[in-house]
Amino acid sequence: MQAPRFLKSLTLLVFFSLFAHFSTAQANDVSVAPLNAQDTLDVVIEPLFPSDSLNQDLDIFTLTTAPDGATKDLWDRIRKGFAIPDLNNPLVATHSTWYSARPEYMQRTSQRASRYLFHVLQELEKRHMPTELALLPFIESSFNPQAYSRAKAAGMWQFIPSTGRDYNLKQNVFRDERRDVIASTNAALTYLQKLYGMFGDWQIALAAYNWGEGSVSRAIAKAKAAGRGTDFNSLSDYMPAETRNYYPKLQAVKNIIATPMQYGIKLPVVENQPYFVSINKARDIDIKLAAELAEIPIEEFRALNPQFNRPIIPGSPTTNILLPEINAQKFKENLSKWTKALSSWTAHRVTTAREKIETIAAKFKTTPQVIREANDIPPNMHVKAGSVLLVPKLATTSDKDIADEVVNNATMNVEADGPAKRRITIKVSKHDDLKSIAQRYKVTEAQIREWNDLKGKKIVAGQSLKLEVRAGKAKSKSGKAEKSEKSSRTSKSSSNKHNQ
Repeated sequence: MQAPRFLKSLTLLVFFSLFAHFSTAQANDVSVAPLNAQDTLDVVIEPLFPSDSLNQDLDIFTLTTAPDGATKDLWDRIRKGFAIPDLNNPLVATHSTWYSARPEYMQRTSQRASRYLFHVLQELEKRHMPTELALLPFIESSFNPQAYSRAKAAGMWQFIPSTGRDYNLKQNVFRDERRDVIASTNAALTYLQKLYGMFGDWQIALAAYNWGEGSVSRAIAKAKAAGRGTDFNSLSDYMPAETRNYYPKLQAVKNIIATPMQYGIKLPVVENQPYFVSINKARDIDIKLAAELAEIPIEEFRALNPQFNRPIIPGSPTTNILLPEINAQKFKENLSKWTKALSSWTAHRVTTAREKIETIAAKFKTTPQVIREANDIPPNMHVKAGSVLLVPKLATTSDKDIADEVVNNATMNVEADGPAKRRITIKVSKHDDLKSIAQRYKVTEAQIREWNDLKGKKIVAGQSLKLEVRAGKAKSKSGKAEKSEKSSRTSKSSSNKHNQ
């Protein structure tokens, strides 16, 4: 009779321990979101500093491990999940020859892929999708999450801006989730599932991923009207060259991964274990500092966190950074000892066209070159009003993070520098209005109002106006420019009459 009471007490003890654990997480306003559904282990790190500390942060490491008894070779796990019927056509043979003749390319791309394959494969298996889809970034980006195409497609899965927005991938000055390893993988697989639901054929769905569902639908309609089949080979004649070669390239890579020795390829060892863990970061931190605290090269840090466009990671309850597990522990330990500010940057909104980079640099006690490099502004370009720039923190802002509203809505627009300008001052004559002055000096009425803080269009004779004109024009503060311009017009008029 004693054993049941003991077990009952032990059960209650475990229940209250778990309750206390999750109550602590709720008290710190933390949501635990595992990277994968299978075999997750959440390790909670307690707050590193007192509640009033600048560096307070609660980091959650989400670790996912392979099931017990699973193969130790990730390539073998991928092979076992192949489910798309093989395609056989001359293009497959051509691309198989191309890849097999470049073992160094296959080695380099496979090595790069080793950071991401475990996560991609976990997501595919969770959705019951064919595992050869894990090889698609071979074709899209060579597994380079920083890849950017002429069509403005970005990331490992190569989302164009509009499709990225369709799948809730945020794109702003600070972050481009088309390059986010976890967010873009989720979006890509969701999109592929949608395409398979539309066409019921993975080869056609992949053609649509490359060409667009509308284009594929029209090709199917044309094939049916011509009495032809609607399989990939039959539709190839209606496809552009890129799409016609798209799935054959994937099939070629699949063939090599299936039997690498047959093609003279030696694949790098990729263990069937997670490469990275996820850490929640609620406070802003410089990318350079984050890499230093994690004790990894900044190139490796960026390879795992390519979504951050600026030298800062804006913190928020939903901001996560990825690190190898051992480095995540080092990051936690080093962060607990860090006593200085985590970020040296803040945000500045450009309010008017008159606010030049040189002016902003002087205001924030830095150089124009620092501003340009931090914000990726090319030479001979300037920022337009409304743009948000990253600038060094001043003493008055050293303890403040960039507001979420600024981060989520930040935009930056640049335009080429125009011809050299100089400022002049003119006096309004009794026959002048804003339109005539704007036409005479080849500026706009809006610019005249902005330069002179005018609320409306009304101006009066004798009033002084400041203008920015091309450097070749004469400058005057006493109306001489006006007289010179009038004399020139009179001379031209007389000359025209004489010629007539």
